[in-house]
Amino acid sequence: MPTHVTDAPTLLSAVVMAEQIRQKQISPVELLDAHLTKIERLNAQLNAFVHLDADRARTTARAAEAAVLSRKALGPLHGVPISIKSSIEIAGLRCEAGTRLRQGFVATHDAPLVSRLKNAGAIVLGVTNTPEFLMAWETDNLLYSRTNSPWDLDRTPGGSSGGEAAAISAGMSAGGVGSDGGGSIRVPAHFSGICGLKPTPGRIPATGHYPVSAGPFALLGVVGPMARTVGDVKVLFEAMQGADDGDTCAAPVPLHWPSEDEVKKLRIGYFEDDGRTPVTTETRTAVRTAAEALRRAGFQVDAFRPPRLEEARLLWHKFFVVAGGMLLRPMTKGREHELSPILKQFLEWSAAERPHTGESLLDAWIRRDTARAQFFVQMQKYPILLCPAAAIPAFRHGERSWAIDGKTVQYLDAWSYTEWFNLLGNPAAVVPIGQSPEGLPIGVQIVGRPWEEERVLAVA
Repeated sequence: MPTHVTDAPTLLSAVVMAEQIRQKQISPVELLDAHLTKIERLNAQLNAFVHLDADRARTTARAAEAAVLSRKALGPLHGVPISIKSSIEIAGLRCEAGTRLRQGFVATHDAPLVSRLKNAGAIVLGVTNTPEFLMAWETDNLLYSRTNSPWDLDRTPGGSSGGEAAAISAGMSAGGVGSDGGGSIRVPAHFSGICGLKPTPGRIPATGHYPVSAGPFALLGVVGPMARTVGDVKVLFEAMQGADDGDTCAAPVPLHWPSEDEVKKLRIGYFEDDGRTPVTTETRTAVRTAAEALRRAGFQVDAFRPPRLEEARLLWHKFFVVAGGMLLRPMTKGREHELSPILKQFLEWSAAERPHTGESLLDAWIRRDTARAQFFVQMQKYPILLCPAAAIPAFRHGERSWAIDGKTVQYLDAWSYTEWFNLLGNPAAVVPIGQSPEGLPIGVQIVGRPWEEERVLAVA
């Protein structure tokens, strides 16, 4: 449990909050005030929220309370306070993606997923911090500075959805929305002891996200729910999912929650490491603990490491790092002095690579599709995979390498466990399982086949 965040009702699950509101055990106004009090007390230390919308939230909460008293039909998230990553458009709130190049940009309309959450009854508290242009696994920028972990202020809550993870973990928000192009929902969830879901591209519309999810980034980047429990992630997913014409990957996939018998028939393959990047002993233990828990629950669970994971990592690198740098350099040209050190470092890593030609990008795209087809054949036997979310737990601010089993693990390598599934397009959830010797949370990753988020969450 993070320090200084043990007071109720802000640590209730979102599902319980909504139920207590329906039963008139707590009012939306009381619940909102409890969250605003928590934010006032903790945000100065954590720096999770960068734009709070307290007045509009109070107005919405009063309307929510009136709806309860008048016995109107209530949505599944009625009166529940949530937060949104500051790379997703909310009318009247800043959508700056952590960069001075968008300083002061205020969205004029809600992204489709935000509209859907509001229609489900959620109350938006505000937006949360990100690294510049979302290009890091920690959260720091020159616009709003550093976000700290509720578990240890000297460590990061992860990135790029680090502000979301810190807010939710600390009980400043009941749940919310992050985005993920290389682990940016799952790594912060793992670091912060919460749950998160990276869906299949197009399952939840990325319309209204900045940077725009287009070109090769539409293959990698998604938006998805984050919360303290899997049940809350499920409710958020149900509210947000569904096709939208603005998302180029969208498909009309209906919700289908499998029965318990259907779920128990899913064979699960697990692996403790990828054979290239070592993980901490406690991370291995967490994967084994999760595998054994699933066995006890009646699942068939076998040791299985999919082949050619390294090829997937290298291809992800070609899209996210090489192509990402090619897109960012023209956007930032002439304003390099305004860029954060973390983004400058990312651009240096990208500049050290040979830039894409039309031929090399086409080759990477074709190899990606080939790798996907081969990977999905493997998943016919194991439609659910269980593995680490990262090589390490939350790291200290500024760290760039770690010694594990006598080997040095570099910054970009530590998150390869999430990067594969961005490249391949699999849905993947993270749930907290264990702790490090320092008391830091350790999550495990549950991976499914494209468009089978419901199975992933059922196993989670």
